[in-house]
Amino acid sequence: MTTPVTPVLREMRWWDIDPVLELEKDLFPEDAWSRGMFWSELAHSRGPGATRRFVVAEEGGRIVGYAGLASAGELADVQTIAVARDHWGTGLGATLLTELLRAATAFECAEVMLECRIDNIRAQKLYERFGFEAIGFRRGYYQPGNVDALVMRLTDPATSVRGTEING
Repeated sequence: MTTPVTPVLREMRWWDIDPVLELEKDLFPEDAWSRGMFWSELAHSRGPGATRRFVVAEEGGRIVGYAGLASAGELADVQTIAVARDHWGTGLGATLLTELLRAATAFECAEVMLECRIDNIRAQKLYERFGFEAIGFRRGYYQPGNVDALVMRLTDPATSVRGTEING
């Protein structure tokens, strides 16, 4: 019997963009990010003035998840979280979200916002477990499918990260 390999999180780099795009297109075929969008985000993720944190989860040389956060002042925004279908239900989404909340804390953000497809109940349940609350909608946010987004907010990400480490 083989021991299962646990995905390892690491900083996303430019050479990860192609495999991330493959996963992106599989998971979000209607509203996938473009190569340029990932390049733009990564351009702001390194150095002393960094305002982004993008990570990948790698298992056996394969990227099985990724996530990104942008910060501006005291506000952070979860840009994306994705987990390969064969890793759904393994806790990888929670691991990625925990990493983003750690980054928000390091950026000294008091609040974290995100948009989630209204039809993505799995993601909504994950965010609620971490203390995110629904605060509104963005009509037709996801294009070209014209799907609404649920806007969610978490106040004090540092407390949420500590709580998941104790309870999770």
